[in-house]
Amino acid sequence: MKVEQNVWQDGKWLNEPVGKLGDEAHLVLIFGGTALLKERKELDKIKQTYPRARLLGCSTAGEIIGAQVRDNSLSVTAINFKSAKIEGARVKISEVKDSYEAGAKLAGSIEKQGLRHLFVLSDGLAVNGSELVKGLAANLPQNVSITGGLSGDGANFKETYVFLDEAPAARVIAALGLYGDDLLIGYGSFGGWDPFGPFRLVTKSKGNVLYELDGQSALALYKQYLGEQAKGLPATGLLFPLEVRMKEGEPALVRTILAVDEKEQSLTFAGDVPEGSHARLMKANFDRLVDGAAGAAKASQNALGSFKAELAILISCVGRKLVLDQRTEEELDAVREILGEQAALTGFYSYGEIAPFVAGGKCELHNQTMTITALAEE
Repeated sequence: MKVEQNVWQDGKWLNEPVGKLGDEAHLVLIFGGTALLKERKELDKIKQTYPRARLLGCSTAGEIIGAQVRDNSLSVTAINFKSAKIEGARVKISEVKDSYEAGAKLAGSIEKQGLRHLFVLSDGLAVNGSELVKGLAANLPQNVSITGGLSGDGANFKETYVFLDEAPAARVIAALGLYGDDLLIGYGSFGGWDPFGPFRLVTKSKGNVLYELDGQSALALYKQYLGEQAKGLPATGLLFPLEVRMKEGEPALVRTILAVDEKEQSLTFAGDVPEGSHARLMKANFDRLVDGAAGAAKASQNALGSFKAELAILISCVGRKLVLDQRTEEELDAVREILGEQAALTGFYSYGEIAPFVAGGKCELHNQTMTITALAEE
């Protein structure tokens, strides 16, 4: 595997000349600021530079390249696979309620023969990530792993973009199928948030919209905990995600607020908060957030065995970025220390992360985690 990286920011490229791989590149991953993608800044040039490559990317809440985080840039990673093959597919989604069907349609568009892994990028606002993942998993062979994330828009929550070869657009979900017996894939997903307060029964919800906890307004309860910070909802809600335990004995999932509705007194989350489940608030622990990133790196590297990661795609939640603030790069340093200098790091800060809890486990939509997809070729 050959990998080269570059950054477009402030009207210029970080490294010149651009695109040494040229027509040898099979895939180019592009993660960028919403405004840059909306204006299609430099995308035509990237396509001309890598004429035979598939271009896959999305808008972000911060771009990751190497062990650095940037904002309002284009993070560009071009890849030449030694023997692995790729195939891409995309779908448009009109309404959130169509998320399961969109996942099923996307999975149905991918060739199953020899498929090893599916990497997914989704609109971050118009999709119920939980239903999307269910639709994907139900229509893929059980041995096919799935990772990916929901695109971002900083802390604005107004518009997100995804693209596969075509122009970036809202309400798009794209998938990349990875094939090849010599391709090694590792992944890990860890959080690092501390729960506080009692578990409360979800007494009224519909999909990813939460109305009541213990028979009381969920929005009112959030405002009570947030105090003065409630004025900044939904963005400030990222600092206080919700831990949701679906069933006794199952691992808890973390959910992030995407929107609030004052009239309905409801909170919309990136994934399901089912009636009958139990939920409680969480708060940040700086050291545990960094440890969570290291844990994700260890899990992804362990899955590769004796081989070292050549490429790692990091998808971390925007809530982590807001909490860590000037210490954000500490979680990237922790990943770099585990995976090694030879691994090319790319990725973005997201509105949701897609990965199984453990290798071979059921894929889930997560929030407030660091999720890593590590690739190597034998």
